[in-house]
Amino acid sequence: MQKAWFYEEYGSEEVLKLGDFPFPTPQHNQIIVQVRAAALNPIDFKRRQHPIFPSDFPVVPGCDMAGVVVAKGSGVTKFDLGDAVCGNIQDFNAPGKLKQLGTLAEFIAVEETLVALKPQNLSFEEAASLPLAVQTAIEGFVTADFKEGQTVFIVGGAGGVGTLAVQLAKHFYNASYVVATCSSPKVEFVKKLGADKVIDYTNTKYEEIEEKFDFLYDTIGDCKNSFVVAKDEAPIIDITWPPSHPRAVYSSLTVSGENLEMLRPYLENGKLKAIIDPTGPYAFSDAIEAFRYLETRRARGKVVISPFPTENAPSFASRKLGSNQMPQGVAVGASIC
Repeated sequence: MQKAWFYEEYGSEEVLKLGDFPFPTPQHNQIIVQVRAAALNPIDFKRRQHPIFPSDFPVVPGCDMAGVVVAKGSGVTKFDLGDAVCGNIQDFNAPGKLKQLGTLAEFIAVEETLVALKPQNLSFEEAASLPLAVQTAIEGFVTADFKEGQTVFIVGGAGGVGTLAVQLAKHFYNASYVVATCSSPKVEFVKKLGADKVIDYTNTKYEEIEEKFDFLYDTIGDCKNSFVVAKDEAPIIDITWPPSHPRAVYSSLTVSGENLEMLRPYLENGKLKAIIDPTGPYAFSDAIEAFRYLETRRARGKVVISPFPTENAPSFASRKLGSNQMPQGVAVGASIC
């Protein structure tokens, strides 16, 4: 058995328990990853609070992770044992139920198509902070059919998705003018991400902004108010459901390792940066505190959990060595640390 955080009923963070959970076994198209770091997202606590996605109890929360491949199914061709990888393991668009075993566990199973090699210059913590947020950020620009040279107004430029949306707008999509909102203490931080102008929403109302933009990207669900900064025919994207303005289009995400691979050169050359909230990383044993902080909605960047326990690695290794316990065609590593 491995250590994992899980819940067996819906509710507040108090329903989370730290206990024993079965080791995963890979299907033919899956890898087993020993998790080194995980990141939390709003979907993790929303899913814990309400049955918004079908799943069976007990549920181990978590979508984002970075770690090392320690076993793989017979159909896996992209990765080798020992590879450092990162990804969002929950494909919200796939048929059926979500995985019970999320990323707040020592070992997880995930389809090889959902993960990518970790950028060489990033720590496991930095790599874990990226997948779901960057996939969400990319989808907004794709849904809006954003063009190089256009202008963009980003609501919530200091959050998990917002910090990446600002960077993508400036350094990947080549926007001609990037404006973002945040609170007073975060203004300089968002400027350093690449915003040409940062608006302190505590001092300036949307109606007071004279400029109009080619694209309004609302990452916090405030488009019922922020819509006024969009040009008459400009797309308005809202990543929260349901959108609060009739013109707004909801943008979800495409879960794939390909979009992570696409951005890998930009991460390795430093044009895009992983942003971890300065209160973290939180220790694995402090996952409840990490959730409490995330749910204040005051995070600057991503809430990350690391390091993960390793005391059950020898048990997993000895289990792997028992060929009668593993499906035919599963490759396993000789050492886990």
